[in-house]
Amino acid sequence: MPARYLIVDGHSIIFAWPDLRKLHSRRTSLAREELIKRLRQYQDWTGVNVAVVFDGRGADVSEQSDPHDVQIFYARRDQSADAIIERLASKYASRFEITVATSDSLEMETVNATGAAVVSPDELRKLLEAVEKR
Repeated sequence: MPARYLIVDGHSIIFAWPDLRKLHSRRTSLAREELIKRLRQYQDWTGVNVAVVFDGRGADVSEQSDPHDVQIFYARRDQSADAIIERLASKYASRFEITVATSDSLEMETVNATGAAVVSPDELRKLLEAVEKR
């Protein structure tokens, strides 16, 4: 059975969820940290590997993660998270079970074309809430 991965378009989800959008308006890092915390819980309970991608931050694509933790990617300053997500999906969808969470309809189409599955922000919320109720 292939490994399962959930790739999350970080800012897309933050702006789609009112509670995270409110945190973002106070301080961006608060919203990112809360989303990562929820994704970590989902990963711990389900065994699905989670990666979250945020829009540009520096001169290079950067990654932060500890072994067995949620992988966190930041796009280059002049690059969108979408580009990284689409590249990951196209590179790995043939070998792994990939699901991408985003609200971006163009990204959804592109990711579906690679063979990966897509969930909306509402569907992602339901997945996370189902784990919390365990």
